[in-house]
Amino acid sequence: MAQQGIQVDQDQLCCSVCLDLLKDPVTIPCGHSYRFSCIRTYWDAEGHKRNSCPQCRQTFTPRPALVKNTLLADLVEDLKRTGLQAAPAALCYATHQDVACDSCTGRKLKATKSCLQCLVSYCDQHLQPHYESPAFEKHQLVDLCEKLQENICTRHNEVMKVFCRNDQQCICYLCSMDEHKGHDTVLAAAEVAEKQKELSKNQQTIQQKIKDREGDIKKLQQEVETINQSADEAERSTEKIFTRLIQLVQDRCSDVKQQIRSQRTSLVNRLKESQKELEEELAEMKSREAELQQLSHTHDPIQFLHHCPVLLNPMDSTDPHSISIQSVSYFDHVLAAVAAATDKLQDVLNEEWTKVSLLEVEQEALKPRAEPRTRSEFLQYSQQMTLDRNTAQNQLLLSEGNRKATVMKKKLVYPHQRDRFIEHQQVLGAQRLMGRHYWEVQVDQDVYRATVAVTYKNISRTQSESAFGYNNRSWALLLSLTHFKIMHNGEVLFTSDLPSFRIGVFLNHGAGTLSFYSVSDTMTLLHRVQTTFTEPLYAGLSVYGYDKSVELCELK
Repeated sequence: MAQQGIQVDQDQLCCSVCLDLLKDPVTIPCGHSYRFSCIRTYWDAEGHKRNSCPQCRQTFTPRPALVKNTLLADLVEDLKRTGLQAAPAALCYATHQDVACDSCTGRKLKATKSCLQCLVSYCDQHLQPHYESPAFEKHQLVDLCEKLQENICTRHNEVMKVFCRNDQQCICYLCSMDEHKGHDTVLAAAEVAEKQKELSKNQQTIQQKIKDREGDIKKLQQEVETINQSADEAERSTEKIFTRLIQLVQDRCSDVKQQIRSQRTSLVNRLKESQKELEEELAEMKSREAELQQLSHTHDPIQFLHHCPVLLNPMDSTDPHSISIQSVSYFDHVLAAVAAATDKLQDVLNEEWTKVSLLEVEQEALKPRAEPRTRSEFLQYSQQMTLDRNTAQNQLLLSEGNRKATVMKKKLVYPHQRDRFIEHQQVLGAQRLMGRHYWEVQVDQDVYRATVAVTYKNISRTQSESAFGYNNRSWALLLSLTHFKIMHNGEVLFTSDLPSFRIGVFLNHGAGTLSFYSVSDTMTLLHRVQTTFTEPLYAGLSVYGYDKSVELCELK
């Protein structure tokens, strides 16, 4: 019945915190009503420890008990059934999260502008005099500012309208005549105009850079797409090529197996024919022997002399010396031919595979990384390295898990390997090196001579110029008791005293740099080689002097 006799202002039934209809309304001691959840949240929020009213700012200590206002609750429920809805957005009442109009009394509206002259914020209603009255003509309206007090000089309580360029801060006009006297000062508005010009230039520069970077990113994306398409096509084509190659090898394998079977059948048939002839001849011999045996026991002279001439005639037989057994395998020549073909195919594949592998390091990166400086940074590129036993010269004994090479007085018995060094006491590392790698080598301090090197795999194994550093296939640090020298292709690139017998090597294959370091408490760069590496590299070590050794250090 209330809706028929009473005209209810919709605003009176709205919570001033959330601007929605009062639901579970409670009334606090000052008489204002709120939603139970809204006032509790408001009091719990940081900055409201005094339990104040959001509208009249009256505080309550201790926090009052919140009791449901049943009259308001019933009225709201009744009005909801009649179609009354939440407060329209056009009223724009301020909540605790908004900046309230400083001129509003009672329930405050949201402020829309701030005045730098008045140092207050106004809602649209109280802002009208600033637009209409000449008295406010020189007032400066700005977008809503929550901290207007920051525009007031704390020392002189004046509006800060001056900018000191010496101290790069805003001041009031009294400050400009006091502690900032003699400084380069301008009106803040003038400085803003100047800064706006700089900002505009910087903005244009940034916009151009953004445009350039977006263009670069687009190019990179296109390049990525091109690489993906090219890689997919290369993968498909490679698979087809290798499938044909595998089929070719399988066909050749079938042909060789067929030839072996054919030759085996031919040889076996020939031998079986010879065996059959020999067996027939053997049977005839045994028959003749039986007849002779029988004749030797004949006592009748007439019968003996009658058969004797026939039995005494010599038999045709195969010369026993015409049959010989080969001392070697019948098919060794086949195995040798297949092995030779395999070696040639392997050499070709290795040579071509090197070209494929070099694609990995054709470009170090779009933005190359700087070379490490500290040992901990170098160790990020370390790996467990070992020596290849099949390349060790026969006076070098490998130990410590194939990381240490020691010179022996007596030559060791190693199986023949085409990769083994013959002329010099050298050995290669087992790991193929591309990209970035770091390793360390420990040399005996009383060593006669030792070498720490990197080399291509196909360095000569037999000639005198196969020594590390004396050919165009290797780069080497040669050290003795007192000094060292860096060599390549027989030329000395650098020489100096030797600080320590622990050598660090950092290889950056893509950048074409090879750096040698002396490792002690600190790392000292001995020399850096700048070149272009065209193949994968391998570590190399050599040592001279009986019982002297060099070792690839185990880095952790």
